[in-house]
Amino acid sequence: MTARILLLALAGLTLTACDSIDPNSPLGQRKALFQQMLRTSEDMGGMLRGRVGFDERRFAEQAVLLDNLSRQPWQHFPQVREENSSARDELWQRRERLDALARDLEARTAELVVAVSQPPLQPRALGEPFARVEQACKACHEEFRIY
Repeated sequence: MTARILLLALAGLTLTACDSIDPNSPLGQRKALFQQMLRTSEDMGGMLRGRVGFDERRFAEQAVLLDNLSRQPWQHFPQVREENSSARDELWQRRERLDALARDLEARTAELVVAVSQPPLQPRALGEPFARVEQACKACHEEFRIY
């Protein structure tokens, strides 16, 4: 009986591992970048919305990090759709639109970096450029992501 339970547990773990995404694949690499972008922007948004204390130095560092991250995922979109992707098929059919949305996000994060380069930083003054970054993310998700 113990051997059967052990065998079933091992089979379950094996099946779970089959469903995971290879972190070195294009999908795994861009998912990791998008998750890092999300964590960074959530922390920044928390500071601006008063959920966590505003730390001027940390916010500025995260703005620079977000700007750097915003330029990286696009190289990990292959020409053909991967099996496990949570993107709509249209993404691969409308690459020019994806590129345009990517450039818009990059421009918005660059604007945020300019805004944080002029201390002292005030959360009220950073709300507008940060909202433009969030809107650029949202625009791409609305067009191409399957929820």
